[in-house]
Amino acid sequence: QVQLVESGGGLVQPGGSLRLSCAASGSIFTVNAMGWYRQAPGKQRELVATLTSGGSTNYADSVKGRFTISRDNASDTVYLQMNTLSPEDMAVYYCNADGYYGGSLRAFNLWGQGTHVNVSS
Repeated sequence: QVQLVESGGGLVQPGGSLRLSCAASGSIFTVNAMGWYRQAPGKQRELVATLTSGGSTNYADSVKGRFTISRDNASDTVYLQMNTLSPEDMAVYYCNADGYYGGSLRAFNLWGQGTHVNVSS
């Protein structure tokens, strides 16, 4: 079994910063891509940023230059540093990861429980 545990959400003023973390744990053999998505009230879930095990990144246009995704492969943890936050960034942020686990190398593609990011003065 594999699970993702997120942390780091909260309330921040416009222009402020937050750092989200997501740790994968369990009988992991390897984690391939890890990423962050977000869902605002009344809207569909959208990609924020992804990062492959090889270091390739992909960002939504709306966050380029403000958000940075990184990962610690040793601990299977992905981070999202969010700077210059605005009310448009308010959403529930979800971590996603895929890879293989267990002795029989079963594939997994999991979502975290979500963490709220509120941007308000």
